[in-house]
Amino acid sequence: MELLIVLGIVVVLAVVVIGMYNKLVRARVRVDEAWAQIDTQLQRRHDLIPNLVETVKGYAAHERETFEEVTNARAQAMQISQPGELANAENQLSQALGRLLAISENYPQLQADANFRQLQEELAHTENLVAGSRGHYNASVRAYDETRQVFPTSIIAGMFNFEDREYFEIETVEVRQVPDVSFE
Repeated sequence: MELLIVLGIVVVLAVVVIGMYNKLVRARVRVDEAWAQIDTQLQRRHDLIPNLVETVKGYAAHERETFEEVTNARAQAMQISQPGELANAENQLSQALGRLLAISENYPQLQADANFRQLQEELAHTENLVAGSRGHYNASVRAYDETRQVFPTSIIAGMFNFEDREYFEIETVEVRQVPDVSFE
């Protein structure tokens, strides 16, 4: 009889441990899935940038330093895969893109170019998609971390090396500036 009680306790503990382990795995998979969504949106962003640079180059060929800065920042961002490092690289790319778009304001013909406007709209849409994916990813990381750190799941997480994940925080590009209105 005592053996059955001990065996019953062991089975219940095994079921609880398996349940906690599976919960951690599901949370980790959700984080990985969310990261894949961010990666997809960033790839879309990276694919738009060369077309945007080439369009602006046609009107502002003497802005070579800015074009190189955008191109270099894009190349660097495409080589990084860790969220923290990638966030820094994407912030640098966003700043370079901001300078590129600021240059475009000096060229009315460029502002009127349909191809440039379309690229600008696609970039704005992509920035929104990146922001949405980033929010989903960060929420998934938060849920994973909560699951991983709550007792008694924290014991299982430690035993099976469920490591923490970095949040992904980037600044988005201001594609359109709000005009200043003055009645002076």
